Amino acid sequence: MARLKKPKFAITKDRSRRFVLFSLLLLLSLFFLIPYFWMLSNSFKSSKELIVDPKHLLPVNFTFNGYIRVLTEAPFFSWLKNSIVITTCNTLAVLFTSTLVGFVFSKYEFKLKNFLFWLLLASMMVPSQVTMIPGFILLSSLGFYDKIAALIVPSFVSAFGIYLSKQFIDEIPKEIIESAKIEGASNWMIYWKIIVPMIQPAIGALAIFTFLANWNDYTGPLIMLSSVKNMTLPLALTYFNAQRSTDHSATMAAASLVMVPVTLVFLALQKYFIKGISMTGMK
Repeated sequence: MARLKKPKFAITKDRSRRFVLFSLLLLLSLFFLIPYFWMLSNSFKSSKELIVDPKHLLPVNFTFNGYIRVLTEAPFFSWLKNSIVITTCNTLAVLFTSTLVGFVFSKYEFKLKNFLFWLLLASMMVPSQVTMIPGFILLSSLGFYDKIAALIVPSFVSAFGIYLSKQFIDEIPKEIIESAKIEGASNWMIYWKIIVPMIQPAIGALAIFTFLANWNDYTGPLIMLSSVKNMTLPLALTYFNAQRSTDHSATMAAASLVMVPVTLVFLALQKYFIKGISMTGMK
């Protein structure tokens, strides 16, 4: 039986709707990109030009002096190393613990399972300000004050990551796991060879969320770090701005450099991020 062809006017109407939708999304994207473009443009201006005409969008006298001062007159690479170490360790730890614990909550039965899961969800409702002082006292008593480990150890587990992983693992049929057990696969092999490959969209989305949260964290380093050499980039950026209150060009250059790793990570994982968001809630 031949398929009915779609009328030409219907095709034209669909194309018109898509064109309008894409145009609106493009305008909205440009609107959100304006502050970033303004920051990047100001990083190539001189401090004098920024003070005299701050509203001028494009630089009149193009210069790299701001970037040179950031890279040579400040321990920028030490701050970059600290941020990379903290963010990488926390992201990898969260991905491992979240997927593993989510697998246990999803596919295994044990006493107090529902109670522990609801308790885990309840912990997401507690504001971070409530645990800030107890966490500082605990970490200080363990000798972690002014050490990078103070920002790594408490972030090994994420309640949100466990919840997100469990929701995706719930969609994997139990028959697949039972078949693997019949073939002699161990629990670890099932987790590593079956579960992890099948929830890659969730892992990609969780990796971006965790990376951004740790890379942009300001409160944690502000409380737990005191020495300049141990600072992370968000904290060091404020310190740099305070030390050079009139050097706006260098401040904008430092802010632009801070955005580079985040942009690269998002571009590398955007496929998994978009797929993970689109699959959330789908059977």
